[in-house]
Amino acid sequence: MNDDTPDPLQDAITARETQVWQALVDGDATADAAALAADFLGVYADGFADRAAHIGQLQDGPTVAHFELSQVQVRPLGADHALISYRADFGRTNGPPEAMFVSSIWARRADGWTNIFSQDTAYVAH
Repeated sequence: MNDDTPDPLQDAITARETQVWQALVDGDATADAAALAADFLGVYADGFADRAAHIGQLQDGPTVAHFELSQVQVRPLGADHALISYRADFGRTNGPPEAMFVSSIWARRADGWTNIFSQDTAYVAH
């Protein structure tokens, strides 16, 4: 497949992942909750987070000021699961620019794609 050929799976998963980031920019806990499975697991530098913890970070409003996703790769994991991996360059609402690599697993459920797992790895410049 060349770069000009539409990839419906990549487009769908990238759009859903972008919605999670946009919820962080908007401070929209409802949109964040809508994207995450009830049994969501996040693996971060400071430990594990469930769905409630991910949503809870928005209780005081937006946590991210801006973001850009690049180097996006989407891989099917069977008929109803997909892995997205990418680099995120972003700025928190109260901090300097940051970068990290993210991998998330999305599951296709009756109501659409939902995020079941996400892991962040901080970018370290060499």
